[in-house]
Amino acid sequence: MEKRVMTDGKRRKGLAAAAALLGGVLALTSCSDSDDGGGTGDRAKSQAQVDEQAAKDASDARITITPKDGADNAGINSDVRVKVADGKLTKVTMTAVETGTDVPGTLSSDGRSWQPGGQLERSTKYKITAKAEDSEGRSATENSTITTVSPDNSFIGNFTPEDGSKVGVGMPVSINFDKAITNKKDVESGIKVTSSSGQKVVGHWFNANRLDLRPEEYWKAGSTVTLNLDLDGVEAAPGVQGVQKKTVTFSIGRNQVSTVDAKSKQMTVTQDGKTIKTIPISSGSPDNPTYNGQMVISEKFKETRMDGSTVGFKKKNGKGEYDIKDVPHAMRLSTSGTFIHGNYWGADSIFGSANTSHGCVGLNDVKGGGDSKQPGAWFYDNSLIGDVVEVKNSPDKTVTPDNGLNGWNMDWNEWVAGSAIG
Repeated sequence: MEKRVMTDGKRRKGLAAAAALLGGVLALTSCSDSDDGGGTGDRAKSQAQVDEQAAKDASDARITITPKDGADNAGINSDVRVKVADGKLTKVTMTAVETGTDVPGTLSSDGRSWQPGGQLERSTKYKITAKAEDSEGRSATENSTITTVSPDNSFIGNFTPEDGSKVGVGMPVSINFDKAITNKKDVESGIKVTSSSGQKVVGHWFNANRLDLRPEEYWKAGSTVTLNLDLDGVEAAPGVQGVQKKTVTFSIGRNQVSTVDAKSKQMTVTQDGKTIKTIPISSGSPDNPTYNGQMVISEKFKETRMDGSTVGFKKKNGKGEYDIKDVPHAMRLSTSGTFIHGNYWGADSIFGSANTSHGCVGLNDVKGGGDSKQPGAWFYDNSLIGDVVEVKNSPDKTVTPDNGLNGWNMDWNEWVAGSAIG
């Protein structure tokens, strides 16, 4: 009996201990579940609240900056644009990183776009910061850093005549590029010349760097000519792109053509088909005759120096066969050195009777050019850049079309054949 009682007592104590232990384990397990579950839930709830608030605070305005951030070959004219959708721009700044210089810009009237107000510098890094607001007043910001195209990777065209100028009927549009053009078709396609007269204008490539454009016949007197250069971003050669976007307008004056007869030694000046003056001249000597052909006045100088050594007329000692430091009323007719100019050093008797020059056309004048009644002064005062001087009956050859602005000496079919776009 006692043994059984002791066994039962031990069993009861063991069960109680086991129950206590089990209760402790259950309690511990229950506490652990409660802490983990409650902590994760709280954190998830907190993050959801943050996300929800962030979504409420986020602006609907979406800003786009072009070129894209990091672009290193951006154009200097029309490449940069800042736009916004579902909002309005409130502030845009564009700054040259190296100098800190701000670039002024223009915000559209609706507040949805911005662009620089002028041409950018080449090889320059710019930082752009744009801010906008949506209809709820919530703000958005976008940043971009770009670098403009370098001179080594870009080309420009130096053109004549100048914007706003008044020129003669023979003046072509002549463009000289600072890089050789291999993609002539795209470059020529980016250049348009139109006239208020309705004349068709066609380009002609003289070489990889020069493009001239003209109509089949001289410009109509009194017309207006417009040159549009739309070369920004146009690829001229591998890795070389254009940077120009420009409109140039010039006007055509009266139709003045002067005909030099080297044989009779007379020049007849006509305006709008009527003779207004006949001037005795002295052209190139038999040893150095003047070019024949239609030559366009490309430059005018009240006085200029003429040194024969610069155009191939040299003595054995290397000095020029002539060196006149004060030639009056000089107007260039060719790149190689042909001028029509005043002559004060020749005797009055040579004009109209003898050809004595090294290829130029001389008109009687005085030293210093101060006498307006002299033929040299009169012709200078009544001539425009772009007027035509045509020489005939000289024993020399016809001037080549690319020697000066003298493309009129080329047949129209041949001229058109030199266009890359037809």
